[in-house]
Amino acid sequence: MGTPGSIDIKHFKEIREENNFTQSEFADLLGVKNSTADIERGRTKLSGKVVAELLRQFGINPLWIFGDSGQKYLKLSKGDVSPKVVTIDTADNENMVLVNQKAAAGYPHNVQDVEWYNQLPAFDIPLPEFRNATYRGFQIEGDSMLPNYRPGEWVMGKAVASIDEASNNKVYVVVMYDSVLVKKLQKLPDPSKVLLISLNEEYLPLEINVHEIQELWQVNSKLTFNLDNPTNNGLFQELQHSMNELKRELKSFKK
Repeated sequence: MGTPGSIDIKHFKEIREENNFTQSEFADLLGVKNSTADIERGRTKLSGKVVAELLRQFGINPLWIFGDSGQKYLKLSKGDVSPKVVTIDTADNENMVLVNQKAAAGYPHNVQDVEWYNQLPAFDIPLPEFRNATYRGFQIEGDSMLPNYRPGEWVMGKAVASIDEASNNKVYVVVMYDSVLVKKLQKLPDPSKVLLISLNEEYLPLEINVHEIQELWQVNSKLTFNLDNPTNNGLFQELQHSMNELKRELKSFKK
């Protein structure tokens, strides 16, 4: 937890005062209960959610807040969902960075930090499907995209420059300000919003604002290690449907 004299608290207070907000006004803006007084006194931790809001609303670099960077502001452009950093090998060829489940937790906050990318594994796939574009690999976490994408599998995504270039009902890696999601994307009549859909019907669709998206990667392939357990997608969905029916019947039987 920070102290009143710690760098993160000083920077937090600096942002509030520069923008002429009272502690109560700043709290409302950031989704903090009552007032930011407890944060500024070091009694309440400066949460990841608040840091993400400072980035989203004011373009504040999370690394600057904690004293790890001299760059205070990050350039945020609405509708621009292109990669913020690309990596190259020793021959100056662009390579593919792999973001595993653990790294994905820190990806949104390090999306513009070149040094952070250097610690991630990267390689090149010499196939025509991976040419003339920027690609990145992300590891699947959770079961929201079953049966097509299983936990632990990897999806390879092609960079998308603008939300306008995104296609309806295609699967994307969606990098937001506080999380990395793999979802089917659907555009809405309101161009400022999109719908993110899970393939697993137990998960409800998620409506988000376009300006909440930092990067967008269209999934074009996946890397799996489940060859010993092949599943027929249709059969799996049928079985899942039957199980849900059975659950409902059991609940009504108990009443």
